[in-house]
Amino acid sequence: MEDTVTDTLGAHAAIDPAPWEALVTTALLGTDRRTPPPEVLAASPAAGDPAVALLDAAAVHTVRRRAGLLPAVAAARPEPAPRDDRPALPEPARHRLEQLLADRAAPSSGGRRGVAPDLTELLPQWLSTAGEQGFRAPSALLPALLDAARARTDLRPRTLAFAGARGLWLARFNPDWRFALRGTAGGGAVLPELSAMDEVRALWEEGLFTERVALLAAVRAEDPARGLELLTGTWPTERAEDRLMFLDTLRTGLSPEDEPFLERTLADRSRNVRTAAAELLSALPQSALAGRMARRAASCVGPDHGGAGAGIAVEAPHECDADMQRDGVTPTPPTGRGKRSWWLGQLVEAAPLATWTRRFAGRAPEEIVGLPVADGWREELHAAWCRAAVRQADAAWSRALLGPPGIPPESGPGTASLAERARLLETLPADERGRWVAEFIAAHGLSEAFQLLGVCSVPWPEPLGRAVVDALGTARAGGSYPWSFSGVMGLAERCLHPSAADRLEPLTADHPIGAEGAPAGAGGYWAEAFQRLVSTLRLREAMHRELTGSAP
Repeated sequence: MEDTVTDTLGAHAAIDPAPWEALVTTALLGTDRRTPPPEVLAASPAAGDPAVALLDAAAVHTVRRRAGLLPAVAAARPEPAPRDDRPALPEPARHRLEQLLADRAAPSSGGRRGVAPDLTELLPQWLSTAGEQGFRAPSALLPALLDAARARTDLRPRTLAFAGARGLWLARFNPDWRFALRGTAGGGAVLPELSAMDEVRALWEEGLFTERVALLAAVRAEDPARGLELLTGTWPTERAEDRLMFLDTLRTGLSPEDEPFLERTLADRSRNVRTAAAELLSALPQSALAGRMARRAASCVGPDHGGAGAGIAVEAPHECDADMQRDGVTPTPPTGRGKRSWWLGQLVEAAPLATWTRRFAGRAPEEIVGLPVADGWREELHAAWCRAAVRQADAAWSRALLGPPGIPPESGPGTASLAERARLLETLPADERGRWVAEFIAAHGLSEAFQLLGVCSVPWPEPLGRAVVDALGTARAGGSYPWSFSGVMGLAERCLHPSAADRLEPLTADHPIGAEGAPAGAGGYWAEAFQRLVSTLRLREAMHRELTGSAP
């Protein structure tokens, strides 16, 4: 019967075929809502059943479409993937990477975490260590690595550096991986020898965006003047978003030689580019812009001669003129901010911090920050000084604005904002940063320390690790539940030195909480959390040994 149907429908279709689109539409709507065309019904042996007739016609058209398909013209074979001469991963490390990538794709249980380590959160650390050791990524795992980086933007710089030129080559064949070609500066691009002028110029003028950013950063690191020359040669033809990324590379080797170009960039057609240029110029204390901002800020902030003692008087700007806007001052404040305080904050942030030592008769930063500020301007002024200290990476002013770690944040000398304190801490040396946060935790506990812990070097230095472990033990003894400290526990799994596992071992025991009235189940939850922490630290130690051949 099938031959009869095929012959009948095929002969009819050769004379007057029913369009494929009409068949699809009828199937989507249903034969009870749309009757197949009469020629379809007439051609089918099952003409009394519209659904069967429709399927018969679809089968014939499918065969005809396939039979009539012409072979495509063979595309040109892609260029082979570039060589990667970095050493291969040790076999245990390769297996570990497969395990980490497989766990990333595994569905979440949605319940309690149990005592097993969260492998997903260990992938960034594994990639960092593999990159430091100079290993190349296994070719077979490149797709999974690119998928992981597509899902998590924080993985992209390390993943693309590890994937290398082969990762970029592969990313060209999958639109889902286009971020690798554009979204991350550098990311494994193959660069010519910087002494090969013609090759450098050709890559700069014809390369992919990520390759051009990597090239500019490399040239800038070796010869800042030559890097600036590359950038200025094509600057007028670059897109606004590209100009913004290229400007960021000038932070490397930033010097007075960059000032004329940055001054011209203050007139750029993109507001974001103008703002970035102004920020770079304000980081050059001797630049003309820094001088202009210093004069404006000093006219608004100075010694208070009318009070009973030494203090600070503030008179915020009454307008934001064209010259201020050209120098990067944004005239329109965010919702809820007053215009004058908004303009004042920008002026003080952009002024060299040395301005205030001169303005206040040679006082040290600690003395200036400790002066009373008239008319309620203290919070605004200190917040602007915090931003200036971060922008200018001034450790002395950061220390003054942070104050002693034992003082409650709300009564400290600089700022009560933990976010601002975290940014100030980043300007301090790593060891000093760790000691400061350790003393903060010892004085105030863990409840307000999460943001501060996030800016400390990894692994945490010994005093900081000890302070965190002691504070967690105190929280357990006080009857709290561990999920009140889940953020800190997560950081501890990634940031504690693996050697802390031995000190944590006694806390893995499931025993009743000693505090009167503590919930009966808290001890079990804490034991589970500490068991997971210990197993994660031991796994990190094993990962490090697999990649380096030694314990961390």
